[in-house]
Amino acid sequence: MTLRMNRIGCSVDRIRKDRILHEALAGGADPLHLSLVFGISHSTAARYSAVAEHLLADELDQTPQP
Repeated sequence: MTLRMNRIGCSVDRIRKDRILHEALAGGADPLHLSLVFGISHSTAARYSAVAEHLLADELDQTPQP
């Protein structure tokens, strides 16, 4: 399975990073939550939270106004 995943440019590490970012986006970008759920350091959780907040802010800016 790992060989097949590498052929398409996907790794277990990349999937994990994507899952952490998805959780940050879905969970309101709470670094403490990310630290506890994924066992990552507080500084790493803060970086994921900052990225999620930036993405969420961009999404709000691009929402069409009626």
